[in-house]
Amino acid sequence: MAKQSSRFDYYKSRQIPELTVLQASLSDFSYDRHAHDEYAFGVTLTGRQDFFSDGRFHRNPPGNVIQFNPEQVHDGHPGDDSTLGYVMVYVPSALLEASFADAAGAERAARFRGSETLLADAELRRAILDLAELTTGQQGTRIDQEHALHRMATRLVHRAGKFQPGGRISRPDALLLRAKEYIHAHLETDLSLDEISQKAHLSKYHFLRLFRQQFGITPHQYVLSCRVNAARSALETGVAPSEVAFRYGFTDLSHFNRRFKRIYGKTPHQYQLSVTGRHRI
Repeated sequence: MAKQSSRFDYYKSRQIPELTVLQASLSDFSYDRHAHDEYAFGVTLTGRQDFFSDGRFHRNPPGNVIQFNPEQVHDGHPGDDSTLGYVMVYVPSALLEASFADAAGAERAARFRGSETLLADAELRRAILDLAELTTGQQGTRIDQEHALHRMATRLVHRAGKFQPGGRISRPDALLLRAKEYIHAHLETDLSLDEISQKAHLSKYHFLRLFRQQFGITPHQYVLSCRVNAARSALETGVAPSEVAFRYGFTDLSHFNRRFKRIYGKTPHQYQLSVTGRHRI
């Protein structure tokens, strides 16, 4: 029997428009290494999900939860010959900050970052699946979905134990953060390694070495990932894919299509149609 092709179905919440849910079935697809600017919570349903993140490779069997912090680099692919089925919920930081702070009993915990990428936690899994079901089925009210988000945030904080505020940022981390901020502020311009490394006050050699060592991705890959993420947001507002491709520096629509599909599994047009119902070219 021939193996079925991969499928990616995206859903935007009507109650919380910033919230996105992906239902995926992978048999012949591998994600490029990339990072999102939001939290991502996933549950593996069938098959095995293998991926790289936090400097090492993970094998995720059915039932486990995956949790990626904003800017956490990862990839992913089926881990065996069976079809990989999973759901992923993408949540902007702003939707979780109040719940993180409430769960920790400290306002400074609003910027909580999970330390566990793979979690075997039935309570967290149930909250993620409940939120995904509410979103894909367009069910319940906004407060119902917010309650599921609160359950997720609370469980993550409670698993972490007592909240520990982050220590002082090291000088290399501060320099790389400056470089990342510069990249985000200039996604619509023709960036160069010389320009970015100068803004970080590093030689090009030291910048390349530190960046890859810290994030597991090259600056070029990071810029492409950021541009694709920004393009995704523009597509969700109804901007034509051809205009988005030009805005974010892709050489042509074909190049944009290839890069976008390696991260989201669909072409920009297919993605836009799935989340907005608008037919744009």
